[in-house]
Amino acid sequence: VQLVESGGGLVQAGGSLRLSCAASGFTFDDYAIGWFRQAPGKEREEVSYISSSDDAPYYADSVKGRFTISRDNAKNTVYLQMNSLKPEDTAVYYCAADRPALFRLWVFSTVRGGYWGQGTQVTVSS
Repeated sequence: VQLVESGGGLVQAGGSLRLSCAASGFTFDDYAIGWFRQAPGKEREEVSYISSSDDAPYYADSVKGRFTISRDNAKNTVYLQMNSLKPEDTAVYYCAADRPALFRLWVFSTVRGGYWGQGTQVTVSS
């Protein structure tokens, strides 16, 4: 199982980035995929997740209206379009995958399961 994030970088406040999470090694269509982030000195927090293309995605209040998650099952890839970026969005962004029922058990917990990527750094300058 492998999850590889890409698309991070340095951007000015108000700018946009699109993160990608390319998955392999499991049946992508059967898994929920989520994005999490961890800023220096802070706990890792959930940002957004999507169970399937038909389900309504979840967004944290802090990103609602600015971030959009989508998945392309043909490419085994999940995207996170981030618009109107703020300095407080600066963090390492991780994608994670698990069976939907299991994902929902731990997504809001501090003890998380599933498969994880190595992360991609997003830095938003003011």
